Amino acid sequence: MLWIILLLFWIISSIKTINSKDMAVSVIIPAFNEDRTVGNVIKAVKSLNYIDEIIVVDDGSYDKTAEVAVKAGAKVIQHLKNQGKGSAIKTGFNNSKGDIVVFLDADIENLTSKQVDNIIKPIIDGEADLTKTKFKREGGRVTELTAKPLLNFFFPEIRFDQPLSGQFAAKRSFLNNIKLEDDYGVDVGIVLDADVRGMKIKEVDIGKVDHMLSSLHELNIVATEVVRTIVDRANEYGRVTMIDSLGRLIRMEILGLSLVFLGVFSTFFIRPIPIQIGFAITIFGTAVTLFYIIKILRMSFNMMRKPGARVQTLKSFFYMHSPIVVSGIILIAMISTLVGAIHFEDGKISIEPTSRNLIIPTNHSNNQTISARGPYTVDSALENETSIIRMPQDAMSTMELNYGDSIYINGTGYSLNQTLSGEDNVMRIPSDSRTYLGLNIGDVIMDSNVRNLFKNLYVEKYLTMQNNSNLTIKEGIILKPAADNASTVNIYLNDQQVASTVGVFKNGTYNVYLDGVLYKSINFNDQNPQGNYTLYYGQNVIKIEIDGQKQSNVAFASSNDGLFLNLAFNNIS
Repeated sequence: MLWIILLLFWIISSIKTINSKDMAVSVIIPAFNEDRTVGNVIKAVKSLNYIDEIIVVDDGSYDKTAEVAVKAGAKVIQHLKNQGKGSAIKTGFNNSKGDIVVFLDADIENLTSKQVDNIIKPIIDGEADLTKTKFKREGGRVTELTAKPLLNFFFPEIRFDQPLSGQFAAKRSFLNNIKLEDDYGVDVGIVLDADVRGMKIKEVDIGKVDHMLSSLHELNIVATEVVRTIVDRANEYGRVTMIDSLGRLIRMEILGLSLVFLGVFSTFFIRPIPIQIGFAITIFGTAVTLFYIIKILRMSFNMMRKPGARVQTLKSFFYMHSPIVVSGIILIAMISTLVGAIHFEDGKISIEPTSRNLIIPTNHSNNQTISARGPYTVDSALENETSIIRMPQDAMSTMELNYGDSIYINGTGYSLNQTLSGEDNVMRIPSDSRTYLGLNIGDVIMDSNVRNLFKNLYVEKYLTMQNNSNLTIKEGIILKPAADNASTVNIYLNDQQVASTVGVFKNGTYNVYLDGVLYKSINFNDQNPQGNYTLYYGQNVIKIEIDGQKQSNVAFASSNDGLFLNLAFNNIS
């Protein structure tokens, strides 16, 4: 049994090795006036038989770099003018094909094939996604005086002996997803991106390497570009705001505000959380908020007192403080909503927060759109308006009614009128109607409950007329709390359709009136729901067509409830 397990392990390892060995390898050598050394670098690379391509990018050289590279056996791509090391690396990368891409400096005097193999081997063997080198050499001033202090400050998790190295290799799949810098910041940028993205990085010791030493001026350029890259990445990856004092205070302030939001929602809206815990979270969040807002104000005041660019400071304050301002506005809006829901009654303080209903119509006819409706507050009718109910437009839309329609409550008809200016969510209902409906002044009605409140009430509703007809049609309907299977009623005048309505029919008799006089009774039978009925008025022919199945929230009024249809001509012809 043991030998079988060992055999399987060997097969799996072999498959992994074979797959890794099948990865193509490209070597990119950026070069600028390196005709003295570039040939030796190419020779060391060519000694490895698994290298698929060698690309030298001549970055605007004015010596024989390109000529030497071609003679040594490399593919050469030339920049017409010097664009920078990172730009040369990008050109080489974009023109390479390997699954593994190796970057080597062209100025190394003693590079060996063994050193190159040590750079590539950990990736081929699956030990790393990226390898970078460390080596013994003179110099290293930019690394020790610039790169390491900044990395320790912004990226303390990076502990490489030599974070700056021109010799490294990486998988193409990783390099395709990062930004390659155009200058000397390219090396450290790749390392930082790999670290933040969680790539496996291995620092490989390749022994002693002899570079041409750079002048102080050249080192100044390198240091500047390395610093810029590290600071840019620190900003991009949020490392700056993690260490500055004001940013820390602001984050703690937002934490306090967030705890207040959580506490309020827990108290009023999240049932599984006990109300005591909600109160406790709110109080603790308030204490944190007040503590840190005082510290922020004090620090901001001290910063503003310092001489300097006030305008730039104010701009910085705007970007830093805007999250607190927005969070504060949200909190004020929430508190004002709760204050508006406070009721004093029988020695008790009752807080009943309500919210608007978001209405998303599934039937897109009649120009329906997404809207936020309610809640509605009940109030008394205006003086001398005992037969008028003032109803918000949103509530009318929910009940599918129009102003001018009449609703009958306990046998009394009430005309539905518009609300007063500034009372968009107020229902003014006469006293007798409020009593019948079980409402009190100050009650809050959610939009989703409006239909249920007025369910089973009889309404006389004017139909919308088409084609400039001189006919006026009023229908009698019963409001239902939920939709049901319904029929479509189309009305024609002299073979031209003038109106259409939808409602639920029950088996029974439905009365049609002309100018308020009963003209015809229609017997509806759900076994034979379709039918055409003809009425005559002078030389006018009116056809009522019952057809098609739909869904509706209203039922047509039978003869026991009131009229079904009442047709009236504005001008007799």
